[in-house]
Amino acid sequence: MTEREEDLELRLRRCREEVDREIERLLEEDSGIPERLRDAMGYSLRAGGKRLRPFLCIAAAELSGCPAEPVLPMAVALEMFHTASLIHDDLPCMDDDPLRRGKPSNHMVFGEGLATLAGDALLLWAFETAISKLLPVFPAERILGAIGEFAKAIGPSGVCAGQVLDTDPSSRESEDDFVWRIASLKTGALIRASVLAGGILGGLEDVKIEALYNYGTHLGLAFQVVDDILDVTGKPEQMGKTPGKDSVQGKVTFVSTYGLEKARRIARDESVKAIDSLSCFGQEADPLRSLARVLLDRSS
Repeated sequence: MTEREEDLELRLRRCREEVDREIERLLEEDSGIPERLRDAMGYSLRAGGKRLRPFLCIAAAELSGCPAEPVLPMAVALEMFHTASLIHDDLPCMDDDPLRRGKPSNHMVFGEGLATLAGDALLLWAFETAISKLLPVFPAERILGAIGEFAKAIGPSGVCAGQVLDTDPSSRESEDDFVWRIASLKTGALIRASVLAGGILGGLEDVKIEALYNYGTHLGLAFQVVDDILDVTGKPEQMGKTPGKDSVQGKVTFVSTYGLEKARRIARDESVKAIDSLSCFGQEADPLRSLARVLLDRSS
């Protein structure tokens, strides 16, 4: 492991710890949540995960010298929505997966009804958390910009659109273009919004925001291609979810469209494009560059 990779691992671990502490504090702080709903929300929030999206948000904000602490509510909000999307994704009416992050999926523990409500609650709690905690710290126009990118990424032309294309066979187009569109919406939109939200809150100028847009776009594509590869090559104990589901469900993936070897080449190409997008930054962007490199070697 190189010095930069060691530094990245340290930063990722520190981010996970900060996000986990803030999640615990928020779960304990809000006394208005019914206990059973709190249990269901907390079950999935506490299930672990890479906390990749919070890290991207914080790392992007730090490009302007902004410290991590004031950006933490936005980072946590991104993780809240991501967790909500996983709860909904695992439901029988969606991907029907009984396993998530090495544990029974939310609906396997709490039932489909409460799992659905837990996901809904986390989605809305994300906005409440971001707005209420950011307002005392950042200018309103920056908050509106960050929240606007977040909302656009997860709405009917973002994550929701990607989920429809992924699960509804009648929505499918020519496979070659289609797989890129799914990836850019279902996975890429939130990853892109994570770096954009951080950059906007940090007050970066437009040319650097555009660079982050391109970085997030290519990183999101690389992430999804690797995810498709792991669905074929991964092991349940490493992935924390059921491998081989895409093939069983007849889903269009980069592997089914291009084959395993070309999919690996696409992942590498997108990683390089992500790194090249950051040419207007100096060493302050090295954590983002390192992330794009190590992403190719992930096992979960």
